[in-house]
Amino acid sequence: MLQPRTLRVGIDTGGTFTDCVFLRAGCLHILKVFSTPRQPADAIEKALAEILAAEHVSRPEPSGFGTLELSHGTTVGTNSLLERKGARIALVTTAGFEDVLVIGRQARPRLYDFFVTLPPLLVPARRRIGVVERIGAGGRVVQALTPAEVQRVVAQVKRSRPQAVALCLLFSFANPDHERRLTRSLRQAGFLVSAAHEIHPEFREYERTATVTANAYLVPVLGRYLEELDRRLARPEVSGRGLPALSVVHPRQSTPIRVMQSSGGTISARVAAAQPVRTILSGPAGGVVGARYVAALAGYDRLISFDMGGTSTDVALIDGALQTTNEGSLAGLPLAVPMLDIHSVGAGGGSIAWFDRGGALRVGPQSAGADPGPICYGKGTAPTVTDAHLILGRLDPKQFLGGTWLLDASRTRRWMEKAIAARAISSVEEFAAGILAVANATMEKAIRVISVERGYDPRRFTLVAFGGAGGLHACALAAALGIPRVLVPKFPGALSALGILRSDVVKDYVRTLLLPVANEVRLRKLLERHFAELERQAVAALRQEGFADARQRRQRSLDLRYRGQAYELTLPYGKNFVAAFHRAHQRRYGYADPARAVEVVNVRLRAVGLIQKPALERQPRAGGSPQAAWYKRVRVSFPEGALATDFYVRERLRAGNHLRGPAVIAEYSATTLVPPGWRAQMDAYENLLLQPTW
Repeated sequence: MLQPRTLRVGIDTGGTFTDCVFLRAGCLHILKVFSTPRQPADAIEKALAEILAAEHVSRPEPSGFGTLELSHGTTVGTNSLLERKGARIALVTTAGFEDVLVIGRQARPRLYDFFVTLPPLLVPARRRIGVVERIGAGGRVVQALTPAEVQRVVAQVKRSRPQAVALCLLFSFANPDHERRLTRSLRQAGFLVSAAHEIHPEFREYERTATVTANAYLVPVLGRYLEELDRRLARPEVSGRGLPALSVVHPRQSTPIRVMQSSGGTISARVAAAQPVRTILSGPAGGVVGARYVAALAGYDRLISFDMGGTSTDVALIDGALQTTNEGSLAGLPLAVPMLDIHSVGAGGGSIAWFDRGGALRVGPQSAGADPGPICYGKGTAPTVTDAHLILGRLDPKQFLGGTWLLDASRTRRWMEKAIAARAISSVEEFAAGILAVANATMEKAIRVISVERGYDPRRFTLVAFGGAGGLHACALAAALGIPRVLVPKFPGALSALGILRSDVVKDYVRTLLLPVANEVRLRKLLERHFAELERQAVAALRQEGFADARQRRQRSLDLRYRGQAYELTLPYGKNFVAAFHRAHQRRYGYADPARAVEVVNVRLRAVGLIQKPALERQPRAGGSPQAAWYKRVRVSFPEGALATDFYVRERLRAGNHLRGPAVIAEYSATTLVPPGWRAQMDAYENLLLQPTW
């Protein structure tokens, strides 16, 4: 009798496409469908139905499936925050601190703009409730929380009729007793409560309150989405034509659905529904994980990931290990949860080109998205970066999505001509070249932010380019920054989904200490005690998710700063962590002071549940000639002029094949441009390595 199999699928929901990676007959495959922003589950349901229908054709045995295991990167939380379409919430905090979200840090987004408009608050004043209680900075009770005060607060929350409650009492990270009592009473009253001691037990009141408030704002939204997704997965048409129903468990119980976190690991849908603030950058985080994997296969551990999708471009620098930060922000709110250090700009394939009041050409951040999409998709009317590439001949209209979607070149030209009818632009080609130049300038600046401005020389790194549009811009950006090589991975348009599928389950823990580094022996004993307590929590949490001790790994780190500084650096906890801090401070800020007192601010623990990871297969080396992949030669516009350019189908290229630019390499999920003066070679893992010939 055949044993039921688990079908593992990684899905990344983007602004334009929903990308899927899955295993079929031991090999990785991809599928792209247009996203459905109003109902993201629609695109996922359609994609899974296609995957399962194809699986049934290739494996028609009736008992071939047991469960579907879905690893998912979602933009539901991100979009809800950006569009301010979250839940109606109440904020409960210590009396006198109800306005901490309004006061913030008094940091002006534009220093001399007295009329700057800030994003609307997530919770208005009438639903900000003060509690008469006080915990001191050291954790001592200054004013006790009485049972009568608890009853009064619960009654006031009931009158405000919220869908969820954010609870953040002063110094609850030092002593959570008052917060726990209020949490228990509010939950008994039937409220969804996001409590600071559970979400973010760390100092800095504004960031802590903002993070917990954002979490409460998203809890009902992401909870409904995951429930809807679970319901869709159980439909017969998703389960597969003629296949038995998949065993998909409700997301509030033990579930095979995992959601990507911003920190580069997944969590169960149950945890994601309770802590959605951890999923804000889930898609881009999957891309960074995938980029690190393919770069390691090619032998590179210093890389800059360049993920250019339909709506935005996300860049990150990896110097050996993944780099995380706790100082992220979105939509005007600080989000103090662990996230990969990713810098995003509004420049993607669907970014709209427009002219400002002075007549200057701008690109983005507005995007055509999936609907209506770029002009060449058939419905849009605003020129985009994708349209510019088509006008310049860098996209083959008949090869888009493997030939399943025909791009409309004549329609694109007509609408772009209308866009410049009253402008001093000589031709549509000049307009298209200008669009790409502006987009490249925006993306070049983004790469400089995460490299040059942080003390890293981009000339010592490899640019890993992916996303549907990454390969079209990578060589131009590498040339501008002096980056010596570009790596375009296999499945570039779905690398984020592959990274999500390969991501381990991760739990992050933090504890604020604020201890001076004086007696190092005594300090180490204290640090070991705190780490041991966090590790006990982590081991128990991972066991609940089914990870035995042998499948667990733990990583310790410290937040360090010079005493008196306002911000800190996160470094691995090791034998010489103080010396490592001085070196890191020198690289980041340009100076170090070994004679100055150092302070341990926080201890951090990352607990990892190791999953079985699908891998790219090493291919046998073929000859050097790419002739089998060549299919035409046409003229393409470059800064040097219109040049005869060879076009290749990437799926027909083999390991060892090499070619010289100018060339265009088309494939199902993306297109790669090899400019004049560059050469490309396919490695043993079917990644393209692009290098200049000069």
